[in-house]
Amino acid sequence: MQPEQIDRALVDFDVLARWMDGRGLPHGRFEDVRTLAGGTQNTLIRFRRAGRDYVLRRGPSHLRARTNDVLRREARVLAALDGTGVPAPRLIAACPDASVMGGAVFYLMTPVEGFNPTVTLPEPHAGDGSVRHGMGLNAARALSALGAVDHEAVGLSDFGRPAGFLERQVSRWLSELDSYSKLDGYPGPDIPGVDAVARWLEERRPARWRPGILHGDYHLANLMYSFDGPEVAAIVDWEMCTIGDPLLDLGWLLATWPDPADGSAALAGPLGAAGGLPSADALVAAYAERADAVAGRDLSSITWYAVLACFKLGIVLEGTNARAHAGKATRETGDLLHSITLGLFAHAQRLIAS
Repeated sequence: MQPEQIDRALVDFDVLARWMDGRGLPHGRFEDVRTLAGGTQNTLIRFRRAGRDYVLRRGPSHLRARTNDVLRREARVLAALDGTGVPAPRLIAACPDASVMGGAVFYLMTPVEGFNPTVTLPEPHAGDGSVRHGMGLNAARALSALGAVDHEAVGLSDFGRPAGFLERQVSRWLSELDSYSKLDGYPGPDIPGVDAVARWLEERRPARWRPGILHGDYHLANLMYSFDGPEVAAIVDWEMCTIGDPLLDLGWLLATWPDPADGSAALAGPLGAAGGLPSADALVAAYAERADAVAGRDLSSITWYAVLACFKLGIVLEGTNARAHAGKATRETGDLLHSITLGLFAHAQRLIAS
């Protein structure tokens, strides 16, 4: 694909060239330009210039209210993670000024050479259960590398609001659920267990925790793996990142982990279908291998974090069901996500009972 084949409303390559030149990046023609799949919120375009590969990330053609602010935050986090050992794309340069590219903030990052296992599963991963087992353990280890980062030391001391983070979670998401009633046609949440799960979370909130970088949406669909083996090539899609309790990321991984017993393996695509993944207990043990990730954090409360992840994610997904009732999403999508919400709350109640 040539640069002129990309919608100039998304990327004006003349503007991009001048901006890159002004940042001291190598001059030259844009080559091997192509759009990349991944995520529904933003646009990814890969290209080569003067022998170097780049990925440009910006919002969709119709920018949402918070898109530019989110991209500014993403760029800041990726810059902070450089040199930490956390597998993530590396920031090359960012343009926080929305006036440069027709109203859109954008940034350039290094490409990730890898694949997402919820979309495809190449060899040797498809044919070797030990590789798939290692993929699961490495999902937890990559997360522990993030949990080990001192957010203040990397310049993110003012990035979020860690004070009261755990205390406000339940009320925050119950308020979100209540807000869906403003959508015309939505009859209200039909989700067994909401009140019981909320009450359990409030009564058993961990008494101590240590703030750190929270990815905010940590699951297999946001991981890229090496083509050569079970290593995580990169954690991607940092748009939900903040400073909070990193154990919620581990809880999120556990809440979304493929389990053949309840049918959730199907949601993990080819990797879930292939099986051979480690147990939830093995994931926690792999996370705990790094003493600097767990210092000051109470892994004995991990069930609480997994239940909170089920609670939060279920309410987020129910929002699309509510929008489907209002005609703002397809009924098929609404029904699918509502069924996942029901499964998450059922999973939360099983965790509580165990």
